Amino acid sequence: MKYDNKFKLFFKMLFRKHLIKKYNCSIGISAKVGNGLSTPHCFSIVIGKGVILGNNCTVFHNVTLGQNKDKYPIIGNNVIIYSGAKIIGNVRVGDNAIIGANAVVTKNVPKNAIVGGVPAKIIKYRGDKDGFY
Repeated sequence: MKYDNKFKLFFKMLFRKHLIKKYNCSIGISAKVGNGLSTPHCFSIVIGKGVILGNNCTVFHNVTLGQNKDKYPIIGNNVIIYSGAKIIGNVRVGDNAIIGANAVVTKNVPKNAIVGGVPAKIIKYRGDKDGFY
């Protein structure tokens, strides 16, 4: 059992080095990433060590999920984060939310919300039958 944890840590470190070298993409070893993460353009993505990322999220290029005062964001399930967005600090992003391109999120985002701007503000809410944006 002890060797399984060491192997997982070794694999994470090896994979992390590969991502940094090839794609300039950094995912913290302690970050909790759910199943089904999609990175259509895996370049310059930074996911801090304390980030919790839900299932089936989509993260585009130049996205930063980082800390402020040692607090990291918690991202819900089925969230889409478009290119250039920054989510910083003790922020919770609800399920099915969409973070617009180049948005700077420093406050909580409710579920099904579409946010954009600097600082990010709610633009509208997704309907139950709305598909991929």
